[in-house]
Amino acid sequence: MNVDYIVQQEGRRLRDVLRRDMGVSYSAMKSAKWDNRILVDGVPTPVNAPLHAGQVVTMLWPEEKPVYQLRPYDLALDIPYEDEHLLVINKPAPLASQSSAAYPDDSLENAAFAYMGCPKDYVYRPVNRLDKGTSGLMVVAKTPHMQHLLQKQLHTEAFQRIYLAVVEGVPEPACGTVDAPIAKVEEASIRRQVCPEGRPSVTHYQVEKASGGRALVRLRLETGRTHQIRVHMSHMGWPVCGDFLYGSELPELPGRFALHSAELVLVHPMTGETLHLHAQLPEALTSLL
Repeated sequence: MNVDYIVQQEGRRLRDVLRRDMGVSYSAMKSAKWDNRILVDGVPTPVNAPLHAGQVVTMLWPEEKPVYQLRPYDLALDIPYEDEHLLVINKPAPLASQSSAAYPDDSLENAAFAYMGCPKDYVYRPVNRLDKGTSGLMVVAKTPHMQHLLQKQLHTEAFQRIYLAVVEGVPEPACGTVDAPIAKVEEASIRRQVCPEGRPSVTHYQVEKASGGRALVRLRLETGRTHQIRVHMSHMGWPVCGDFLYGSELPELPGRFALHSAELVLVHPMTGETLHLHAQLPEALTSLL
């Protein structure tokens, strides 16, 4: 996959254009330099070379292979936004975000592969991941360069994610911040826990409505630890409804829990446009209230 950039200013060094304008990481630039994958007007060029306005810088990215064999999965996808650089998918639940030994067929990875027309060289490049039991907005990059640029934005003002959760109990106070470090329970477990030796973890919350001993809570992540919302809500005594790992399963939510990635504010790395996308709360979750 190639990434092209038209030089805007006279006399700048190629390395500066790659790093500052194109957002290429130092390690990627170094690797591409030794493999002659950095071109100026189609010719391999040293990274310290001065450039002229109007020249075309091309970064050739190496071919990648998926970890698991791709298998087209016929699933009608809800696509709130798509362009040549990225795809935003409203992921249903329960559905694994990525293929694995446990989910070799029914995954969002295989559904995206089918949606793209099963191209021979397809590589799935998720920017943010959602648990199998979580629904809502997920960003998938179409090129390695776009994936790199978007992942640099994660947990900054340029890439904001808002979640909605239905929790057991009604949080008091009605809005606030959970600042509690999170660590793995043990090496062999997928569970996480609040622990003084854990990594800094901050979640901002606000109660939207309450009914029948449950509450709909709006959540914004300042950090992005594994299971962060689920761990923080359980730690505070308000576990996410249906959360089999940190609370209790609900028969009315088979295979999923009441957590939904509802809103995404994203500054497009290529166009500079601010995308503000929404995914409506599923009926299975609204009915809990």
